[in-house]
Amino acid sequence: MLKTLANALLFQCGWFACVLGGDGRWLLVGVAVLAIHFVWISSWSREGQTIIAVTLLGTVIDTSLRAFGVFHFSLPGPLIPYWLMLLWAVLATTLRHCLAWSAQPWWRASLLGAVGGPLSYYAGSQLAGVTFGYGLTPTMIGLGLLWALVFPLLHWIAAQLSH
Repeated sequence: MLKTLANALLFQCGWFACVLGGDGRWLLVGVAVLAIHFVWISSWSREGQTIIAVTLLGTVIDTSLRAFGVFHFSLPGPLIPYWLMLLWAVLATTLRHCLAWSAQPWWRASLLGAVGGPLSYYAGSQLAGVTFGYGLTPTMIGLGLLWALVFPLLHWIAAQLSH
């Protein structure tokens, strides 16, 4: 129970550090969150593959959304900013820990993704200065539909890589 609570608190610290800090020194807080996770909550051997897989998948998803004009970042470039990549890694630390309850049944992950995903993007956009190319309502609906699929997929990836 203590490790689950610590995992949730670490995730929140990492989320705020990534979103508020951007690609600056605050990224070190996100890296520290990962290090603490590996030392105290889990281990690299248990979680490393999941974190890499989720980070790569998330980078592809959000980079695609950027390419299609859903997100507009202040920094130019073909990929999403480093802070958003790190945020995917920090999210991956929760799948077997504080958010493990949402893995089964699958619809629980889908419902959490449909609600939590867009809310996280909205809050992040307000704090990090990211704009939505298609307006708020269509973007939130689209992200809700996307995350209703993505979050169960993330849990499936975590389950497959834990064996």
